[in-house]
Amino acid sequence: MRLRCTSAGTSTSTSAAAHPCEEALAETRALGLHAERLTSSPYDFDPEVEGAAPLRPGDDAFWATLGSAVASGHAGVLEETYIGGATRWHRLTIDALGAVRAGLAPRARLAVRPPLSSDVDAVLASFPADGLVEGVWQTPDGRLHSAVCDEDDFPELATRISAATAAVLLSAYEGEDPPLYTAVMPDDDGVVRARWRPSQAGRHDVVPFGGTGLGVEG
Repeated sequence: MRLRCTSAGTSTSTSAAAHPCEEALAETRALGLHAERLTSSPYDFDPEVEGAAPLRPGDDAFWATLGSAVASGHAGVLEETYIGGATRWHRLTIDALGAVRAGLAPRARLAVRPPLSSDVDAVLASFPADGLVEGVWQTPDGRLHSAVCDEDDFPELATRISAATAAVLLSAYEGEDPPLYTAVMPDDDGVVRARWRPSQAGRHDVVPFGGTGLGVEG
């Protein structure tokens, strides 16, 4: 029997099958877990009910547009959010687009941004007096790193960026420093089933240095 399993950001999950699974339901309850039959997935998105238009799929058309933007120098980095609060950054070049696309997580949310600035001194001078920012920087080995922090950790972030070959500072507040455009990776059949919504386009919670707030592109 083929099952489709979906996990939420909490302790809940759903399993979908083409036929009723009464035996599995009974065995699950016997293990002390709360299980109930549903007529539809609670993770299905209805834009008419939830008040938002469907997100753009990261399909062939999206990647063709992205390729043109990269070739013109308009786009340079891609932020991949593969689970709430967890991201990876990818440097975009024409030659690397295929590899970047192939390595993205299923149903990941994509945010396209301009190239990082090679004027690192200007980036360092752009630190605000306080607030929450995300720094993205490229080390001499070509890898991208990111960290979200507030003013308490600005000196540490500045130290890391000072050794970079390119960098950018982004506001971590929703609605500020929006990406050029966004998309969501579709399933194999081309349908977008992820629950990312435009309202989730903001940045991330602050995580002190040494925690899980540092992301490195693989």
